[in-house]
Amino acid sequence: MKFGVTMFPADYAIPVPELARAAEESGFDSLFLPEHTHIPASRRTPWPGGRELPLEYSHTLDPFVALAAAASVTKSLLLGTGICLVIQRDPIVLAKEVASLDHLSGGRVLFGIGGGWNVEEMANHGTRFPVRWKVLRERILAMKEIWTRDEAEFHGQFVDFDPIWSWPKPVQKPHPPVLIGGDGPRTLGRVVEYGDGWVPIMGRSAAPLKERIGELQRLAKAAGRAPVPVTIFGCPPDPGAIEEFAAMGVERCLFWLPPAPAEKALPVMKRAAEAAGLG
Repeated sequence: MKFGVTMFPADYAIPVPELARAAEESGFDSLFLPEHTHIPASRRTPWPGGRELPLEYSHTLDPFVALAAAASVTKSLLLGTGICLVIQRDPIVLAKEVASLDHLSGGRVLFGIGGGWNVEEMANHGTRFPVRWKVLRERILAMKEIWTRDEAEFHGQFVDFDPIWSWPKPVQKPHPPVLIGGDGPRTLGRVVEYGDGWVPIMGRSAAPLKERIGELQRLAKAAGRAPVPVTIFGCPPDPGAIEEFAAMGVERCLFWLPPAPAEKALPVMKRAAEAAGLG
């Protein structure tokens, strides 16, 4: 099994380069960073994680800038977005950002994506909540055209452009893995259609995770695909839990780190590494 860490890169937390170096030195294979471009002050949309929205949601750095900083001080650490809010980004610009990070890092990007939960946040970017997954699908398909063709074009309902030139192309071929988050009724179908992996959050599954993973692999087989890798967000630092996830077919476990200064975040990383048997 593979192990990584994830943390909101808040402006008051441990600097991302220091975090990335520590993760690589501790034996983790990856660092995943989430994003929110902003948090609407109205707070009308409830936070799925509970009653009070944590401070880090409105204080997080841009993930691509932060991951570029992480890339500059590491050699093998994989650089994941967990997740990127594709519906809040222009697909041509985002394709350039992902490809640039993959180019600069020597092919270390894991492109985690999701539809988002904050209705007002996505509305401020021009996306209506009911169509967010349709918008996301077209943007991802369009980005794949940009990544894989010297002269790319795309004509859809939400994304429409004539032939363009855009470099750099990603180092990874055909492109960085697209890992799809969420666990709604149509999530697994989306993973099989245009994803390269599934990233559920522990505790937010609509059904027992083992059943959902089995369903995913049945859908993949029916579509003529190989088994789809699964990365679990929020694995507890417990060897027993890790063994259970491994038995379910989970490929990678990600441990949450608190968005805090080094003296608080790094001891949590150490406990996670010990639970995973790293070092």
